[in-house]
Amino acid sequence: YTQAAFPTTRSAKHLTHYTLGLLSDLKRKSVEPIALASGVAVRTLQEFLSHMPWDHAAVQRLLVRQVAQHHAAPLSVGVIDEAGHAKQGTKTPGVQRQYCGETGKIDNCVVGVHLLYAAPGKHPNDSAIDNPFTCTVASDLYLPKSWADDLERRHAARIPDELVFRTKWRIALDLLKDSVGQGLRFNYVTFDEEYGKVPEFWQELNALGQWAVGEVPRNFHAWATPP
Repeated sequence: YTQAAFPTTRSAKHLTHYTLGLLSDLKRKSVEPIALASGVAVRTLQEFLSHMPWDHAAVQRLLVRQVAQHHAAPLSVGVIDEAGHAKQGTKTPGVQRQYCGETGKIDNCVVGVHLLYAAPGKHPNDSAIDNPFTCTVASDLYLPKSWADDLERRHAARIPDELVFRTKWRIALDLLKDSVGQGLRFNYVTFDEEYGKVPEFWQELNALGQWAVGEVPRNFHAWATPP
């Protein structure tokens, strides 16, 4: 992925070190313990995260294309979900008091919206399903209005001016559209009522020709034919 997103091979290796650190069994997943465990200078890894430019969208597109090429399956499922991670302080982009899945309560946290791809390992006509495949193919940060409307705070956190407020369901649709545009196909997508409660979300899925099975609240109204 170096040519797709990184100016140098060196900076691409820093992403490898950081990612492996996040996936490791380290008790603390901050920069310093990850750098020390990887044999990288702490300051160097800090500079990679804060100053070295790289195109994360290009890496994400490359991942989607690889999944589409090597793991396509007729019974593939797209899972739309969000994850909240507790954070201290007020400087992390997107942080505010909101529902945090990590702690199971309203907490100071950041929230990401994710699209997962899941598929059986064999053709559905086979009696046995072997080697199922699951992968997070796309993610994006939820930027609350408290952040989107605060120019001073945005600039301090280096949030690009073109990044505007989007609801979580809109972010999910953008992730889905981008993935389909890169060649990935989902037999159907599924989600909880945070997304299913929004009529516009269902309408746009229908406009895409995308089948879906999702939760809706008990007071959700629908018609067999348009009223």
